[in-house]
Amino acid sequence: MYIEEALKVKNDWWRYFVGVIMVFIGWQVIGVIPLIGVAYAKSGGLENFMEAAKTSFMELDINSNLFLVLIIFSFAMGLVGLLFAARFLNEQKITSLTTTRSTIDWSRIRFSFFLVVGINTILFLIGYFTEPEILTWNFKLVPFILLFLIAIFLLPLQTSFEEYLFRGYLMQGLGVLAKNRWVPLILTSVTFGLLHGLNPEVEKLGNIMMVFYIGTGFLLGIMTLMDDGMELALGFHAANNILAAILVTTDWSAFQTDALFIDTSEPSAGLDIILPIAIQYPIILFILAKKYKWSGWKDKLFGKIEPELQQLEE
Repeated sequence: MYIEEALKVKNDWWRYFVGVIMVFIGWQVIGVIPLIGVAYAKSGGLENFMEAAKTSFMELDINSNLFLVLIIFSFAMGLVGLLFAARFLNEQKITSLTTTRSTIDWSRIRFSFFLVVGINTILFLIGYFTEPEILTWNFKLVPFILLFLIAIFLLPLQTSFEEYLFRGYLMQGLGVLAKNRWVPLILTSVTFGLLHGLNPEVEKLGNIMMVFYIGTGFLLGIMTLMDDGMELALGFHAANNILAAILVTTDWSAFQTDALFIDTSEPSAGLDIILPIAIQYPIILFILAKKYKWSGWKDKLFGKIEPELQQLEE
């Protein structure tokens, strides 16, 4: 099964520790250099730059599409660091980091992607026709075309980085260390949620947003363990963030883009945060379970990791 793929490679705890450091350097050191450079140029001086750094560089006069590309670049460098660590520290190929199948199943990625696109589009249309007054049409041809291309071709780098880090590298590494499945499922899901706690949505809507982020982490973790691979999680995450970027934007969300609509309603958190966790996510799991004939839920989510394959010698 999926976590057991890490038993086939070098899986000493220190390798994962060094690997995470390499990911951090790629993501938060090398990856932010272009953003810092552009922000400094736009700030007009060190004092203004330092003031913007305390809050958000989004407050500077940086084109929204350029800003999105710069943010994606930092995640892309994190992904490069992760794949480099997996390949040269753990001697693991990207296929076994992704799935137990002999090759990455792109049909699974596509199915999950279009399932999420379909469900979220239906939910958006329901919201639009019930409360049209809160949405303002924001279509601008050239900026939107650029946004669409960035979202389709570059944004998956950001979502794939998060999936390979949490559902891949850390899920397998923690599973080997804990010798079970429930510890990595819980730790990666909670950490995934806490990382998103830095998003401006949490400041605006309150800690209830953490329920959504952690719940999403559990959904993606369950998908990965039950399906013996990350393909479904990769498709889900890419579809979710692409739609978030191109469909609706606000002046306080993590994605402030040239989307089709602007949500002008007063920020509030309620059933729209809880319902996806309580209803939408179980429906998605039900559909995927039926299509891919999942079984053995208890063992796949809570079972022990049996070291049937010996760890490679140094």
